[in-house]
Order: sequence, then C-alpha cells, then structure tokens
Amino acid sequence: MLVHPQFDPIAFSVGPVSVHWYGLMYLVGFALFWWLGTYRAKKDSWRQMDAEKVEDLLFFGVLGVIIGGRLGYCLFYQPDFYLTYPSQIIRIWDGGMSAHGGILGVIIAMLYFAKTRSINFFTLADFVVPLVPLGLLFGRIGNFINGELWGRVCSPEFVLAMIFPQAADGLPRHPSQLYEATLEGLLLFVVLWIYSKRPRTPGKVAALFCLGYGICRFVVEFFREPDSFLGLQALGLSQGQWLSLPLIVIGVFVWVWAQRSSKR
Repeated sequence: MLVHPQFDPIAFSVGPVSVHWYGLMYLVGFALFWWLGTYRAKKDSWRQMDAEKVEDLLFFGVLGVIIGGRLGYCLFYQPDFYLTYPSQIIRIWDGGMSAHGGILGVIIAMLYFAKTRSINFFTLADFVVPLVPLGLLFGRIGNFINGELWGRVCSPEFVLAMIFPQAADGLPRHPSQLYEATLEGLLLFVVLWIYSKRPRTPGKVAALFCLGYGICRFVVEFFREPDSFLGLQALGLSQGQWLSLPLIVIGVFVWVWAQRSSKR
C-alpha cells in the first residue's frame, strides 16, 4: 500500500514571498496554452488566429479561469458561507477553485473576445478547447502535491491504494487526483489535439470537449471523496457529477447542431 509523499507545498521562497507548487502548476498550464496556441496559429491560417491574438486571448482566459474558478467554488459549493461573508471571496490564497466555474469563466472570456475581434464564437472555441486539458492536468497534479481532494476509501489490496495523512481516518483511498489528471487532462488533450488537427465544422471540437470533460469528470467522481461540507446529493451523486451533467447535455446539443450545419 502506498503512502502520499507529503510534498512541501512551497516550491521555493524569495525573501518573504513563498511560491506554491499549486500556483506554479497554473503557470505551467498558461505557458503551454501560449506555446501550443502560438504554434497552431502560425501553422494553420484557417484557424483565424495569430500570435498577437493568442497573447490577448490568454490574458482574458487567465481572468476567466481565476475569477470564474473562484466564484464558481463560492456559489456552487459554499454559497451560504460566502453570501454571509462576502469579503472571504477574494481570499483565493486560502484555496477553493472550481473547474466548472473556470470553464464558465473561459466561455465568458471567449464570448467577449470573439465579439471584439469579429471571430465566430465556435471557431474560436474550437481553437481554445484542445489547449485547456493540459491546464486541468497540471491543476490536478497540484492537488496531488498538496495532498488534497483525495479519493474514496478503497481496499488496501488495490494496487494504487494510498494513505493520505491529511485524511484523519488513516484509511486507504483512491488517488483520484491522478485519475482526473490522466482522464480529464492527458487523455482528453490527446483526443482533442488529434481530432482538431484538420478543419472541422465549427462547434464540433468544442462539443467533443464538453462531452469528454463531462463524462470523464462524472466517472472519476465515483472514486473521489465528496466534499465533507456537502456529501452526496440527490440520487447519490456528488456535486461535481451534477455540475458535469449540463456539460454533457450541451456537448450533445452542440454536436447535433454542428452535424446538421455541416449537412446544410
């Protein structure tokens, strides 16, 4: 049976300033977005992007991820607390980010960018979504380094069973952060990157992201320990699963719409 390595959450310090691994993982995700986005923009003119647009898009995307992720966590997971103590919303350094909220924030950022740059929204979305899973990948690695968001209790004989000292019960659990990093991150990136290599009907790549992320997150939630302050919700599903269902529905709807558009 494995034991979580108990990494130091602080990567390094410069004087009084400490840089955390979790923050570095976000920076790695943003850097990869810029690098791969610039590569594709230069390589394929049909994407209607260039290096300058990628940089501008990254700026708005960062705002969308941070603001949307934070507000999503506050409203989706602990609305009563944050509505009672709204000043706590800005304390992002205390932790609390929602991937679903971050996705909503990025959608809003893309809507603004597409409108101000006169780009079709779905053309822009199809450019953006293959670059998103790597950010999810490194975000989940950050969760693992912090020893947080661990999985549900499992058999000690399971090959990946792991003890998380932060979980006071000391029981073996699934390292669900790594499951999410593999499915929502690496696997989804490979699928979307390959599928989007050639022109597709606008909206199809974005639809595949919604379906892929929604399904992967829904499945992994069966192995992830629900938040202690929420527990399981209706029908025995977690909050993360309920938030993933609309993404799956949107993915199906957009895929069908794009398929019919291609026939017309």
